[in-house]
Amino acid sequence: MPCPTTRPWIRPLAPARGVEFFQGTLDSTDEIKSARVFDTTLRDGEQSPRTSFSYEDKREIAAVLDEMGTHVIEAGFPVNSDAEFEAVRDIAESTSSTTCGLARVVDKDVEAAIDSGVEMIHVFSSTSDVQIEDSMHATREEVVERSVEAVERVKEAGVTCMYSPMDATRTDEDFLIEVIEEVSDAGTDWINIPDTCGVATPRRFYDLISTVVDHTDARVDVHTHDDFGLATANALSGIEAGASQAQVSVNSIGERAGNAAYEEFVMAVESVYQVDTGIDTTRITELSRLVEELSGIDVPGNKPVVGENAFSHESGIHAAGVIENSDTFEPGVMTPDMVGANRKLVLGKHTGNHSVRERLEDAGFEPTEEEVRAVTRRVKDFGAEKKQVTMETLERFAREEGVTRTEEVRV
Repeated sequence: MPCPTTRPWIRPLAPARGVEFFQGTLDSTDEIKSARVFDTTLRDGEQSPRTSFSYEDKREIAAVLDEMGTHVIEAGFPVNSDAEFEAVRDIAESTSSTTCGLARVVDKDVEAAIDSGVEMIHVFSSTSDVQIEDSMHATREEVVERSVEAVERVKEAGVTCMYSPMDATRTDEDFLIEVIEEVSDAGTDWINIPDTCGVATPRRFYDLISTVVDHTDARVDVHTHDDFGLATANALSGIEAGASQAQVSVNSIGERAGNAAYEEFVMAVESVYQVDTGIDTTRITELSRLVEELSGIDVPGNKPVVGENAFSHESGIHAAGVIENSDTFEPGVMTPDMVGANRKLVLGKHTGNHSVRERLEDAGFEPTEEEVRAVTRRVKDFGAEKKQVTMETLERFAREEGVTRTEEVRV
C-alpha cells in the first residue's frame, strides 16, 4: 500500500482555529497517536439481513475504498462460493489497499483464502463457552488446537495473519488470554478482539483491550457491534487503550444492528482526536450514498456525518448563528466540505427570520424587514401543518407578500 504521505489529498491535521474548541472542558487531544481503518463493509456489512452485493457491487465499493486510502479491505469469505472467491481474488489484484479474506479455523477455508491471493487472512474461532458448545460443538482444547494450526498454516503460506477469538467479550477471561498467548506464539501478526454480540461498554472494553495488549506482541485490532448503540464509542475506546486498528463498515451496516460506522470512526479520529488517518474524507458522503444504493439499506436522516440532517438547520436560533458563523452550532472541527457534503438551512415550523431572509436573498429577492416577518409567519404556519416548505413554496409566499425580486440570483 502506498505510504499515506504520498497521497495528494493529505492536509494539515486541523486548522489552528479548530484548536480553540478544546480549550474548555475538552482540552485533551493526545489520547491517541494513530489509528488504522479496516473496512468490513463487503464481508460483515453484506451479512446484514436481506442484503447481498453482486460481484460488480463489490468491485465498485472496493474501488472507492481503495482510492480513499482505506488501510485494509475485508473483501469477503472466499470459501463461501465460486462467485465470492472470484470477487475477493479480483479485488486483491486490483487494489493498493491490503485485501483481507475471512476463514474459519477449518482447512478448506484457510486454503481457499490462501488461493484467493489476499495479503491478509482473518481466521476466527468461537471462544465463549456458549458458542463453543452450541455452535461449534467442540471443546476449549479443540479450539486452541485448531486456532494454532490455522495460524501456522497462514504463516507457512507467507501471508499476514489476523486471529479473532469470536465472542471475546463473553469469553472467560483466563481462557481468552490462554488462546491469545497460544496464537501469538504461533506467529499471528494481528489479534482482533470482537464484541460479537455488542455487549461491551467503553470503559469495560478499554480495560479488556489493555489486558490483551499486555499479553501479546501482535498488533491489536477491534471489531465492535452496535446492539446498544455503542459500537463506534467502543471502537474509539479500544484505540485509546492501545489497539492499532478498528474494523468498521460504511453506514454501520452488518449483522443485526450493525458495526461501528466507517464515517463516524474516521471523522472522530480526524476531527475530535485530531489524528490524520491518511484517508480522503472528502469522499465519505459519496461512499455512503454508494453503499446505501447497493445495499438497499436507507441512511437515517439523523445519521451522524452522512445523514441528511447532519449539517442541516431549521431552528431559528441555530440557523441565525450558523449564518453568522457556522462554528456557533456545528462542531467546528468537522465541516460539510471535509466529508463532501453541503450545509442546508431547512424551512419549517422552527424557522426564524434570519434563515428566511438568507433564502430569499439567495433566490434574488430584496425583502424589507416587514416582508421577512410576514413570509416567516407563513413558513411557520405551513410547517406546523407537517407540510414540506420547498423553495417553490417560499417563492410563492414571497410573491404573494409582494416582495421585490431582482434579476440577479446567487449561485
